[in-house]
Amino acid sequence: MQNFKVSGMTCGHCVRAVTDAIHIVDPAATVEIDLDAGRVSVRTETASPSRIADAITAEGYTVEKLTV
Repeated sequence: MQNFKVSGMTCGHCVRAVTDAIHIVDPAATVEIDLDAGRVSVRTETASPSRIADAITAEGYTVEKLTV
């Protein structure tokens, strides 16, 4: 499981945009988003943390990889 702190998500549209961006990198990824905490958890077999972070950043959000 890869965990990220994502700043700038405020609504359901943001959740959809982040989820869709991650699914472009890995269509089979499982994505869990806690909008209130600004936390995104991704279970993937193929995508590196940097590829996921880059995909989210490309949507206009600020991303920080969490170590826990």
